[in-house]
Amino acid sequence: MNSGDTAFVLFSAALVLFMTPGLALFYGGMARSKNVLNTLMQNFIMIALVGVQWALVGYSLAFGPDAGGGIIGNLSYIGLQGVGAEPFKTYSETIPHQAFMIFQAMFAIITPALIIGSWVERFKFSTFLVFSLLWATLVYDPVAHWVWGDNGWLKGLGALDFAGGTVVHINAGIAALAAALIIGKRKGYGVEAFIPHNLPMTVLGAGILWFGWFGFNAGSALAANGLAAIAFVNTNFATCAAALGWMVTEWIIRGKPTMLGVASGAVAGLVAITPAAGFVGPMSSIIIGALAGMFCYLAVLVKPKLGYDDALDVVGVHMVGGLWGALATGLFASKAVNEAGADGLFFGNPGQFGIQLLAVVVTLVYSFVISFILFKVLDATMGLRVEADEEVAGLDISEHQESGYSL
Repeated sequence: MNSGDTAFVLFSAALVLFMTPGLALFYGGMARSKNVLNTLMQNFIMIALVGVQWALVGYSLAFGPDAGGGIIGNLSYIGLQGVGAEPFKTYSETIPHQAFMIFQAMFAIITPALIIGSWVERFKFSTFLVFSLLWATLVYDPVAHWVWGDNGWLKGLGALDFAGGTVVHINAGIAALAAALIIGKRKGYGVEAFIPHNLPMTVLGAGILWFGWFGFNAGSALAANGLAAIAFVNTNFATCAAALGWMVTEWIIRGKPTMLGVASGAVAGLVAITPAAGFVGPMSSIIIGALAGMFCYLAVLVKPKLGYDDALDVVGVHMVGGLWGALATGLFASKAVNEAGADGLFFGNPGQFGIQLLAVVVTLVYSFVISFILFKVLDATMGLRVEADEEVAGLDISEHQESGYSL
């Protein structure tokens, strides 16, 4: 046991928790004022909802001993039995098992929260709660076990995901696409102007996400060591490069740089470096970030032509950024940076890129199919959308009988 490592991981867990309220502000500022409270509420309640689910069953499904085939964990840790102050030696010999558990809980919380951006301003709150609980159990927990769990099948193949490119961002991003396709467009989409009501709120949220992401990535080293420093440095440089990449690309195409673009570019960089943070060098992180800013801006730019209403660009930022980051890990990873990782294509190992591609495709297919089925079942039983008049009035009033602002 090491008190420094324990303190570092617990503080990192607190940083990752702070990211979910940061995400609430990031999304809330982009919503219209009549829906800001509903957007904040969905993000904030996720902490409570998935927090309890994780303690009861989620942690055991994701990180319990493999039940067979590398597919899912067994129920050895149900209700956190056996999860105490002793080290969990499968992952770390220097921190308590409970420290590892609560750190991973914060990842489980923010991942389904990311999907919220695709359906804001039209999704029933009651259905949202049921979907989020089912998705966390049936999608997040299994994929986390595949990639990070002891004897997970993708982990066994050698797939690299330092802090959540596949498990978090691709997983949530493709579910967001299923949501946008099934729930349908907001009333007036393509006719009315859907303008963010409070960009300073969004920028504050982006800043909190950047701050918290150091816990997300550096904390995944599970120790206050050199690997944590590498992940911290890469996280910062990639984000800087992505903000610049988005800004320059937007400036060239639109003629003006925007604050929303810079904030979105920063988030795209954070997304893209997440799977690679502990496997690449700083110069590689800058390349990954710069290209993430460009790719994600172009993905957002073509959204209207594709005809789906992903309200806050979860697909363009998280799915596309996550795809690029996971594949870039297969290009830029180097054992000179992390001996526990692997060399990527640019360091003489083309097979690693193939493994990364397999992990990406499997995550895309599984998450989309299960999410699609969940939406269809819930639509037939509970209904997905609020009534038309409730949508026009705004979800703050119709769903919560509250108002985000008293002016």
